[in-house]
Amino acid sequence: MAKERSLFMGPRLRRLRRDLGVTQAVMAEDLEVSPSYIALMERNQRPMTAEMLLRLAQTYRLDLASLASDRREDYAARLSTALRDPMFADLELAATEIEDFGNSFPGTADALLRLYTAYQEGQLALADRGEDAPSSPDPVAEARRFLSARHNSFPSLDDAAEGLAQRIDAAGDFEDFLSARGLKIRRLPADVMVDSVRRFDQHRSELVLDERLDKASSAFQLALQIAYLELKEAIDDAAVDSHFDTDNGKRLARRALANYAAGALMMPYRRFVSEAEDRQYDIEALSRLFGVSFEQVAHRLTTLQKPGQEGVPFFFIRVDAAGNVSKRLDGAGFPFARHGGSCPLWSLHKAFQSPRRLLTEWVELPDGERFFSIVRTVMAGGGAFGAARIERAIALGCAAKHADKLIYAKATALSAENPTPIGVSCRLCHRMDCIARAEPPIGRQILPDDYRRASAPFGLADR
Repeated sequence: MAKERSLFMGPRLRRLRRDLGVTQAVMAEDLEVSPSYIALMERNQRPMTAEMLLRLAQTYRLDLASLASDRREDYAARLSTALRDPMFADLELAATEIEDFGNSFPGTADALLRLYTAYQEGQLALADRGEDAPSSPDPVAEARRFLSARHNSFPSLDDAAEGLAQRIDAAGDFEDFLSARGLKIRRLPADVMVDSVRRFDQHRSELVLDERLDKASSAFQLALQIAYLELKEAIDDAAVDSHFDTDNGKRLARRALANYAAGALMMPYRRFVSEAEDRQYDIEALSRLFGVSFEQVAHRLTTLQKPGQEGVPFFFIRVDAAGNVSKRLDGAGFPFARHGGSCPLWSLHKAFQSPRRLLTEWVELPDGERFFSIVRTVMAGGGAFGAARIERAIALGCAAKHADKLIYAKATALSAENPTPIGVSCRLCHRMDCIARAEPPIGRQILPDDYRRASAPFGLADR
């Protein structure tokens, strides 16, 4: 017979009590226990019994399933991921030791994970403070660090969205679900929307969408509104252990989490990762299957790092024709440039010459690490004659060791043995003979050209 495991839920109980606006004494009276017992449970010094869990759910009319969800396996998996960091390479930590720690000391495990996440954010902040980094606070960089430190993976948010997606399926679709909540869905012309694509009118219980939105964009806006209405607590919890220097940075991170949740509603995690593996990560096939856009699938593919259910780790970048980076998501450890543009030799910047055509390429960084990338242009806006639209290029890629799982790498005639040599940015690339170089690398001396002009833009000294 399997041994029954104790359920510790101190931080959740404390947060629940505060959300309800009651003291430990009041909750103790409601649950017919002593205040000291409530205090012990909140400090994880006493487990939550099945009887107490049922009493809590009945007293405050709460969902028993959401209360009873046990996060210890999640702690163990997340701890295992954190402890694989190279700084712990000299420590021999057995998997059973990590699991026992997560099970026995969930509060301490949570504290350790918060510290490690803060450390990662700090490392990324240091990388952002380069020679040319802006001196004033940068909310966009803050939000990007928030996502990058977590590899754009939020398992608890995926779980919450998956449960909600089942309720939506039972209702019919997104519109049926919102209608059942008493919301009326309307689609109006652009001049009535006044520069909005979605507007929620609480007074009239009405959700209004721009009639020019295509099917995938309309579905995303519906999913996004549902996420804001139904997953507010899960979204807030996903950012609870973060620090932001600016309110704008916090708002951008929260917006990114809401977008993440919307994508998770449209493409529920377990089904999506299963279908992605079955179709060898064929983006177009997945977009048809889930009724979403090419870019929406590319976004979702960067999130497949849920412990125990991992898919291929991907990175994603989106640029406009001028080279401005408007989105950057990393689940694959790709060393994005923190400032400035990316390497002009990468096919990402050639995509505008062949709109909507899919380009594949093996690339190699100066340190020898190789990646496989998939590039294509995507269009935003439009929907009517004269409507503003913008074309951008997106790149989705993975490390060479995962490329054999992709249908594109199997079909391409390009060889991994002859990759395109690219750099993170000119300032960090020390390839001497690159004719596409825009700036000299940091720390290298420029040779005078009184008597000799190199073929590359800058002649560089060996040391």
